[in-house]
Amino acid sequence: MERVPTGIDGLDDMIEGGFPRGRTVLLSGGCGTGKSIFGLQFLYKGAVDYDEPGVYVTVDERPELTRQDMLRFGWDIASLEEQGKLVMLDLTGSKIGVQTGEKYALNSALDIDRLVLKIMQTAGEIGARRLVIDSLPALGFHLKGEAEVRNMILKLTYMIRKSDLTAVLISEVPEQTPGSGPMMFSKYGVEEYVADSVILLHYLGMGTDTNRTLYVRKMRGTKHIEDIIPMHITEAGIKLVNPDEAFSV
Repeated sequence: MERVPTGIDGLDDMIEGGFPRGRTVLLSGGCGTGKSIFGLQFLYKGAVDYDEPGVYVTVDERPELTRQDMLRFGWDIASLEEQGKLVMLDLTGSKIGVQTGEKYALNSALDIDRLVLKIMQTAGEIGARRLVIDSLPALGFHLKGEAEVRNMILKLTYMIRKSDLTAVLISEVPEQTPGSGPMMFSKYGVEEYVADSVILLHYLGMGTDTNRTLYVRKMRGTKHIEDIIPMHITEAGIKLVNPDEAFSV
């Protein structure tokens, strides 16, 4: 099975070399867990280190703010856009039907078929191999009813598999404490069943200390680590720590 290096420091060694090519990865977590950073690191490193162009679909955060924020990690998103190695597909204007000024945008009212077509056209234009959608709940907020949301998720995953894109689909879950009840892995309860892989990010703040972790719930066709993995957001992006090293005395 062909593998796609994730660009996440420490992760590939835990999942047999990377994500399976052409598959979907559901990335879930609460507020502040690092979901967007993970997605952009996957795209940025893919373009810079592995010459794999990517598309970032942003639903709530304006692209200009994302470009500014990612400079904190030394990631020059604008430069990659100029080289045709990364596209920021802006959906923020679709919420209110206004022009955003971005080269790549969906400015009309959100329609899933139109969105799928736009993603396919954009990916084809730059020869994209990677895709990140940030986020599914933000898309679902503009749809009518849970049935329409589920239909959207099924269409997106089908399109991704047909196009051979390797995709990270970002979702949101409430903060959860182990032992507090059944674990949630997605917003709508369907994403984890149609995605090929599920990764859960967790954030725990205790006083002045913070603790972020990553947990691979499933990854089809892959022997993956089953531990809860310590995760740090550094000046260079996300870095994972081998559990044996993190908890050694």
